[in-house]
Amino acid sequence: MGPLASLGIGLWFATLLGGPLTAASPVFAAELAEIQARGYLIVAVKDNWRPLGFRNQAGELVGLEIDIARRLAEVIFDDPNALELVPVANSERLTAVLTDEVDIAVAGVTLTPDRMRVVHFSVPYYLDGIGLISRDRRLTGLNDLDQLDQGAIAVLNDSAAVSRLNFLLPQAPLIGVDSYQEAKALLDQGTARAFAGDLTVLAGWEQEYPEYRLLPSLLSSAPLVVTMPKGLQYRPLQDLVDDSLNQWHESGWLEDRATYWGLP
Repeated sequence: MGPLASLGIGLWFATLLGGPLTAASPVFAAELAEIQARGYLIVAVKDNWRPLGFRNQAGELVGLEIDIARRLAEVIFDDPNALELVPVANSERLTAVLTDEVDIAVAGVTLTPDRMRVVHFSVPYYLDGIGLISRDRRLTGLNDLDQLDQGAIAVLNDSAAVSRLNFLLPQAPLIGVDSYQEAKALLDQGTARAFAGDLTVLAGWEQEYPEYRLLPSLLSSAPLVVTMPKGLQYRPLQDLVDDSLNQWHESGWLEDRATYWGLP
């Protein structure tokens, strides 16, 4: 985990925890004692988000978040394989926890005040955000965002990146796209000079496509967190996850694993 990720995690979490909360809908998820009695942990994960959670050539689920899920199982059961990994779509990550399909979600979820009203979030394990990627070698060493206004930037329609780019680079022409695949096509064609998207997704691109390079500038940041059910009855589970993540931060294990998976 580089300075982009480690800088400001504590500040982000402390700031957002101060926001107002409202009562959540009833949740019937398993408490820690029930999980222990069952004998394994059920975790929602991603299977198409390299390097957080994806399938390797052997079809096995791997990535930073898979490592975290296995380490939590080891904490609870002294066995990193005492878990069931459930791949979910982005739209299913919170509902899987709320409907008791899974015990927790470690699936690229960012902490937002709106989400905090319905689920409980752990302390952050990584600082994601909006990054920029390009295959234009003239851009990959730039630290000055102003030099990006000389070419079109692809951006997902209706994403937070649109407002950030309009604020930071008001002169830069933006090309709206509906998917990461469409953005990649524009970059490959030379129609767009750069693309603004989730830093963790772009880090995966850089690993998969050697011609791509992340630009050093980060447009915004957002902490990635473990999603759990709200409620006092889930406090033992919440404390166990938070204590584990804090210990792994202090020991350097989380940073080592993030670096291993090529995250900036």
